[in-house]
Amino acid sequence: MALAVGGLTGGAAHAQYAHQISTIVVDARTGDVLSQNNPDLRRYPASLTKLMTLYMAFSALRAGMITPDQQVPVSIHASTMEPSKLGLVPGSYLTVEEAILALVTKSANDAACALGELIGGGSEPQFAAMMTRQAHALGMNNTTFRNASGLPNTEQLTTARDLATLGRRLIADFPEYYHYFSTPSFRFHQRVIPNHNPMLKVYAGAEGMKTGYTQEAGHNLVTSAMRDNVRLVGVVLGSSSNSQRTQIMASQLDRGFDAEGVAPVERPLVLARASTQHSVMRQHRVIAMAGASRHKALEVAEAATPHARRGHTSVAHDHRVRLIGAKVHAISARTHPVRHTTTHARNRT
Repeated sequence: MALAVGGLTGGAAHAQYAHQISTIVVDARTGDVLSQNNPDLRRYPASLTKLMTLYMAFSALRAGMITPDQQVPVSIHASTMEPSKLGLVPGSYLTVEEAILALVTKSANDAACALGELIGGGSEPQFAAMMTRQAHALGMNNTTFRNASGLPNTEQLTTARDLATLGRRLIADFPEYYHYFSTPSFRFHQRVIPNHNPMLKVYAGAEGMKTGYTQEAGHNLVTSAMRDNVRLVGVVLGSSSNSQRTQIMASQLDRGFDAEGVAPVERPLVLARASTQHSVMRQHRVIAMAGASRHKALEVAEAATPHARRGHTSVAHDHRVRLIGAKVHAISARTHPVRHTTTHARNRT
């Protein structure tokens, strides 16, 4: 049966696309599509919504409407957002920059709502309407926003293609703020809040962007990566697990760089689940369990090869190292454990 995209409801989107994954990889500079699969299915963005919240914040910063050190008041409404969250209490404050960092790293829903209320004149619905208008102005015509965080709303829908457009425009329109997406962690009220975007740790050249998850949406991801002065933006929507979305994104970006003539880089992925073993084996990697504890991650060891390919660079790293292009940046090992707010299983990232 033909599906009218414009009239699709959120429930129908979930029911119809529950076992279909949408992906797209584009050249960040030209917009050329390098690969795609179901890129125009309207789906729940989950916390990828925060990319548009950040776009609006960057616009307001550049226009002088807000400043990085401006105090953002926390309303009762913002404080009641479901996790992931900072645990902000009504009547408290955080700065605009702290809110931006909380969105990028922890995907904090309370911070997103508070920031949206600040920009939207005290109203999150009004801010969401502003988000939708801005999305359409960018050419994201199949996108509708109903809140600043990405928490479930049956009318909040987007597509992989639209999110690729948003990723490109964030890079092109706000180069002075793009660095926020690669933030490994930030300190908030004596807590160290880490960035839980796995691509920053496992994919050489990854620069950041955003993760997203709800039960209805599945596991979503937008990633930007640069190698040899070629930057790509990739989108994965509707994956069944964090490890699957990471594996799919890495494979899609690898193929994108190959299509752009960029020499491949070995990527030693640390996988949380064995469900991706078949994909890893196809890439000639050997999966070995690290220790007997069921909580330990699977380590991926490179299979022996007789000769290294021309232009093939080996990259090794551990949990304290972030790979950005050809450079390896060490993250401080003195980071203290973080006490996380209890997370509701539906709306983690």
